[in-house]
Amino acid sequence: MIDVIYNYRQGDIHAAEFSDEFNKLCIPFEKSLSEEQIDVFHKILDCVSDTAASEMRAAYKVGFKDGAALMKEVHD
Repeated sequence: MIDVIYNYRQGDIHAAEFSDEFNKLCIPFEKSLSEEQIDVFHKILDCVSDTAASEMRAAYKVGFKDGAALMKEVHD
């Protein structure tokens, strides 16, 4: 059920923008790559993004469970 709640709320979670430091590093780096290297680089970035999303989902679940446990403790 927590997954359902998270997936519903996911649209309300605003994505962070890349930092200026990331753009300063990434844009020139990407311009120096061949087309094949750019494809690999984008796949790597997708993997990083997927990992971050999984971590965020796991943290949401833990926070939700902690909040429920806190409410139960206060109620008792």
